[in-house]
Amino acid sequence: MSILHDFYEIVHFNEETAGKYAATIRLNPQHAIFKGHFPDNPVTPGVCMMQIVKDLSERVVQRSLFLSRSSNVKFMALINPEEQPLLVVHLDVSEDAEGQVKVKNITTFGDTVALKLTNVYINK
Repeated sequence: MSILHDFYEIVHFNEETAGKYAATIRLNPQHAIFKGHFPDNPVTPGVCMMQIVKDLSERVVQRSLFLSRSSNVKFMALINPEEQPLLVVHLDVSEDAEGQVKVKNITTFGDTVALKLTNVYINK
């Protein structure tokens, strides 16, 4: 269950190949977060994008996760939910023998890369 109530919905979610997933999500431009970030020029907060990656990763591994570390976090384009409500979140998910879940992410809208990151999660 996401802490981002009504912030986004999953339109489509599938495993493309072993360990590689793609989710199409639709942002809710009417969400209260956008009224403060920023009025008349809404921008999706980076922390919300990181939470979406975590939510989708939990869906893949089917358990609650805790973010252990992030690396190579690159916010490459602003995401305005009124102009780009549909995002594609690509996940490359692997798990090691200790149960750590490594997720490489690329999030796009159209041909634009908005976010790249690598996260390591542990069991919550």
